[in-house]
Amino acid sequence: MSKRAKRLFIIFSYLTLILVVAAFASIVASTFGATFDESGAVDMVKSETPASVAMISLLFIVIAIVFGFCVYRRNVPMGIASVVGVLAIAGIMAIGMNFHPIYLSTKTWMWIVGLYIAIASITPVWILLQPRDYLSSFLLYAMLGVAFFGVVVAHPTFDASFPVFGGFAVDNGNGVQYLFPVLFTTVACGAISGFHSLVSSGTTSKQLDKEKDARPIAYGGMLLECVLAVLTLCAIGYAYKWNAANPDNALVGATAIFGGGIAHMIDGIIPGSYQVLNSLLVLTYSAFCLTSLDTATRLARFMFQEFWLEPGQTTKDVKEGWKKVMVNPYFATILTVVLGILLGMTGYAKIWGLFGAANQLLAGIGLLAVATWLGNAGKNNKMFLFPMGFMVIVTICSLVLTVKNQIGIIAAGGADWGPYAQTILGILLIGLALVLVVEGVQTLSKQKAGKAKA
Repeated sequence: MSKRAKRLFIIFSYLTLILVVAAFASIVASTFGATFDESGAVDMVKSETPASVAMISLLFIVIAIVFGFCVYRRNVPMGIASVVGVLAIAGIMAIGMNFHPIYLSTKTWMWIVGLYIAIASITPVWILLQPRDYLSSFLLYAMLGVAFFGVVVAHPTFDASFPVFGGFAVDNGNGVQYLFPVLFTTVACGAISGFHSLVSSGTTSKQLDKEKDARPIAYGGMLLECVLAVLTLCAIGYAYKWNAANPDNALVGATAIFGGGIAHMIDGIIPGSYQVLNSLLVLTYSAFCLTSLDTATRLARFMFQEFWLEPGQTTKDVKEGWKKVMVNPYFATILTVVLGILLGMTGYAKIWGLFGAANQLLAGIGLLAVATWLGNAGKNNKMFLFPMGFMVIVTICSLVLTVKNQIGIIAAGGADWGPYAQTILGILLIGLALVLVVEGVQTLSKQKAGKAKA
């Protein structure tokens, strides 16, 4: 579209990725973090599962590195390596559940996670990212199998008071939320997501064996996401029922609700299975959070470096000056990690309410970029125009309502920095979207005019 549009897009994408890093780092750290009582001593009962999962996750990273070395540097057949890798996962689960001496606070785990993603995001993909993602897929299939078994065989029922539908408009304390546009600004990984559009271009496409593999991988991934979404809703529903019946042992937090909900389903028909199943499910959850973490950091590093480059330039072309520092991969990585970890430790949740709209807006802008690129290449781009227009309109409506609600909270008095930040960022996102849409429409119009003359 233009150099200005490119830089605005990079800024928007980079800030969105920082928020992703902050959120997922906090989720992983809280999953691994031990619980302490009032005297400062570790609550061994509540900390057992986090310590177990933390130990298994650390061993899983070691297995992934060994797997990558054997496959890509020693040419071990993939079939043999896969069997050994799966057996190794079972082995580390047994070790982690019986030997877990690591009891660290959530804050300490935040810095450890930051160090991990800093290293993981600058190493070649064959060392860790690719083998870990491959082995994680077996965890995913195991998780889906366990969840499917729990839903179909255990056949759990929901609590009658479960709020299946709260009405078209609901006041949740932060202003009135409407089914439209909120329904379309949830992060729809299996349908359309801005973060996933960045991942598909930044890492996924580079790992495809051939272009024809893109369709079954992308479409198959969408179908699996759909299955996972339905199973997750069932887990939430059952966890809601469990919490109502067991308020003193309630499942709190996304990780506990998902893993505990499914594990409790099956524990009802296979007594004594809860601990093993919960550890497997929480491990899978944390493994994919770690995957998202270092992938987001790697993409953010790419974008930060590219922001300072001229068209056609590479980082190797910058020989001196302050730009040489800016395009340095280590500087870009450290800056990204520090910003993400600090935001995660200072309350990313205060602005997390913007993420859904920001992520889906990024998806709409991504469709706009693809449409203009296809137009420039002289190819048909009409299939992108309707979904692009729909997503941009929906997300702008959502941002307008968010800004309105946050201004209402500020006007009521006593607001902390969260509503102010959401208001400012919301207005900036609306302005950014409008500028990019105008640029995109102008580019598409020029392309159409050029075709008419031809």
